[in-house]
Amino acid sequence: MTQTRKWRWATVAGMVIGAAGIALLWAGGVEFPVAVPPGIIILLAGAAVVAAAPWRWAPTAGIVLGLFILAGFLISPTGISNLTGAAGAVVATGQAVQLAGVAGAIVAGALALRRE
Repeated sequence: MTQTRKWRWATVAGMVIGAAGIALLWAGGVEFPVAVPPGIIILLAGAAVVAAAPWRWAPTAGIVLGLFILAGFLISPTGISNLTGAAGAVVATGQAVQLAGVAGAIVAGALALRRE
C-alpha cells in the first residue's frame, strides 16, 4: 500500500470515528433537529467518497467536512459544555471522540493531498 493510500484510509477512519462520536452524543441524549443526526450521514457519505473515489482531490472531503463539524462544535451553544461533562460522561466522551475523529480526518486529508 502506498503512503498516499494509507493517508486516504486514515482520513476515512477519522471520519468514521467522528460519526461514532456523534452516535455517542445521540445515545447520551443530545437533541438533534431530525430523527437521525445529520452529521453521522454527512461524515459517513464523505468517508465513502474518500474511500471509493479515484480522484486525486477526494481527500479534500475529509478536510472540508471535518472543518464543517469543527465549526458546528465551536458555534454550538452546548459544544464546550458537552466536552466538559456538563451533560454527563457519555456526552463528554462522544464530544471528545467526535472532535478527535474530525481532527484526525483534517490532518490525514491534508497529508493525503500533499502526497498526491
